[in-house]
Amino acid sequence: MKRLLLGLIIITSLQSTAQQSGDAKMKLYVDALMKKMTLDEKIGQLNLLTPGGGVATGAVVSKGVEEKIAKGQVGGLFGVIGEEKIRQAQELAVNNSRLKIPLLFGSDVIHGYKTTFPIPLGLSCSWDMPMIERSARLAATEATADGLNWAFSPMVDIARDPRWGRIAEGAGEDPYLGSQVAKAMVVGYQNGDLSKDNTLLACVKHFALYGAADGGRDYNTVDMSKVKMYNDYLPPYKAAVDAGVGSIMSSFNTIDNIPATGNRWLLTDLLRKQWGFKGMVVSDYTSVNEMIDHGLGDLQAVSALSLKAGLDMDMVGEGFLTTLKKSLGEGKVTQKEIDDACRRILEAKYKLGLFTDPFKYCNKERAAKEILSDEQKHAAREFATKSFVLLKNNQGTLPLKKSGTIALIGPLANNKANMLGTWAVSGNRDLSIPVFDGMKNAGIKEVNILYAKGANISDDTLFAKKVNVFGTRIDIDKRSALEMMDEAVAVAKQSDVIVAVVGEASEMSGESASRSSITIPQNQKKLLKELKKMGKPLVLVIMSGRPLDLNWEMENADALLFVYHGGQEVGNAIADVLYGDVNPSGKLTNSFPRNVGQIPVYYNHLKTGRPQATDKFEKFRSNYLDVENSPLIPFGYGLSYSSFSYSDIKLSAASLNTTGKIKATVTVTNTGNYDGEEVVQLYTRDMVGSIARPVQELKGFQKIMFKKGESKEVSFTIGVEDLGFYNSDLKFVTEPGEFKLFIGGNSKDVKETTFKLVK
Repeated sequence: MKRLLLGLIIITSLQSTAQQSGDAKMKLYVDALMKKMTLDEKIGQLNLLTPGGGVATGAVVSKGVEEKIAKGQVGGLFGVIGEEKIRQAQELAVNNSRLKIPLLFGSDVIHGYKTTFPIPLGLSCSWDMPMIERSARLAATEATADGLNWAFSPMVDIARDPRWGRIAEGAGEDPYLGSQVAKAMVVGYQNGDLSKDNTLLACVKHFALYGAADGGRDYNTVDMSKVKMYNDYLPPYKAAVDAGVGSIMSSFNTIDNIPATGNRWLLTDLLRKQWGFKGMVVSDYTSVNEMIDHGLGDLQAVSALSLKAGLDMDMVGEGFLTTLKKSLGEGKVTQKEIDDACRRILEAKYKLGLFTDPFKYCNKERAAKEILSDEQKHAAREFATKSFVLLKNNQGTLPLKKSGTIALIGPLANNKANMLGTWAVSGNRDLSIPVFDGMKNAGIKEVNILYAKGANISDDTLFAKKVNVFGTRIDIDKRSALEMMDEAVAVAKQSDVIVAVVGEASEMSGESASRSSITIPQNQKKLLKELKKMGKPLVLVIMSGRPLDLNWEMENADALLFVYHGGQEVGNAIADVLYGDVNPSGKLTNSFPRNVGQIPVYYNHLKTGRPQATDKFEKFRSNYLDVENSPLIPFGYGLSYSSFSYSDIKLSAASLNTTGKIKATVTVTNTGNYDGEEVVQLYTRDMVGSIARPVQELKGFQKIMFKKGESKEVSFTIGVEDLGFYNSDLKFVTEPGEFKLFIGGNSKDVKETTFKLVK
């Protein structure tokens, strides 16, 4: 053992020495380069442009890009897709500019690159961290084969308001789970070595609190206490920093009434001084310029404010490029502030190995081999099956029998345009597998599939116009609603079971896609009500980029499979699950509200001074007159074709001290007839604290495969660090006292016990 420990110490020491040596070499290189640079060239490195041609996230497209590259006025580009185009742009920089400094090339690699995986909210419902890490690893492999070296991902914003469209890009409402996902994504993209040609510089976003926008309205203001900030919203960003993320993107919203892009407390005091972040910070799309509308001054003023706050790179707005030299002359910024920002961008390029080989990511042979490979497509199918959440399954309606006639109905049942989901900027929707094709691809000869569209996604032409900004996602059929309905009813009459595929178009969620109502569009609901009248088993497959109000659907469906937007292979994956070749195992990472008026509703809320113990109405208690307090569907919920029972919890001790640990064990049994995976979840509650504490907090989970009839002991170890929180002085503390401990298959259905933390 001593030899092993000595060996580990030596290895760690060698790694540390190598890191120090690498940092020293990088410093020498960057120092030497910066001595050659003019002020204009240094400011040029702070400029990130897009020449257009792709999916932009704002109205501005950069002009004169080639000329600016040749003058050394560009540090990086995004929106340039393809090895050949990237090579051409890089050649401009290294052949035509004075100092031949290579460019960064970034893109919104959000859920896969050209092979599109499920949206991040769907992936998070797998609760499978190795799989999520692998999804980022595969995305990085594919994107770097096509010339990219920088991903504007992961988005780790905690989101508890499903009206906010960008909830689709994150991991839900919980800081612990969100932190695990953030770490997995960063590790997957960067893989511990940015010098390799198949790793991407990750960019965690949006720093910070963007998911708490007032009213769920995108780009809106955010206002919250620092206690809530530190305990609930900041942990995933911190987890990404601790995992070594190379870059961070500032958010559009205000924090303490100061926009994040110009917020020195956020970008310097917290991020760099408290957390020790050494990488580069880039603005979101024109967020520097947008501080003018926030009321913080003209372009020169807000650009100076952003630089002094700790921003390094200005995305698209060109405020740095056009005003910093003047601000320096007027004493509004310092040479050191410009140098520090320039240095951090050059260091990112150094770490990526671009100074050694600017074209290391431009490899036609790799592109031909890696992009849209069989491995990528097989992974996309697997990831989708793991992301689906079975919300209802009365009397074993699913899996479907592999015989008889299935009526496959709905506007999303045979629709390539909406399978990829929001922000699949490099994906090709024509390659997507819709549900109809997936069911046919299963090749079950004894099954007859009859299809009818049944309804449009929406009949509202004005709404459709807003959704169709990036191409047609809501296609208004030339037939009348009645004609489509009659066709669907006729098809349903011939069937043994109805499978209705309904929900949102892909661009009904995502950026600039907030909704004040989160129900399925009424014309689709009207279709479902007609199908319900048929008296046949009704299976709903719901596609969405957000949690929805599913009151009617949960009450009336015989089975309900929630699939989010599942990516390129979603049709095959849905067939895998509907036919029972894969047992669903997803669990929700957001609580689903009973109606929009309940929002925000989330499991780890504080208890009020007038709590209501159950959903039964009590006067003069915290409640509503017209709806229960509890969510329609709780956080962590998800069914399987099997069923699982939990024993009572056994603790290794009744208490632990500030240096000890306690082990909690349950026996979980697969009591059903299918092999299946279960996500075993651990929650705690601090019963008495110096500040009000949540009624539950997720502290651990394990995803475990069980053979039918199999029992396994599942144990969690709880240490004092798991019981801490930030107090009103923003100090991380652990306080002695009584704790409750819960273990179960979701946040509601749990076994519980108590233990004490003692001094």
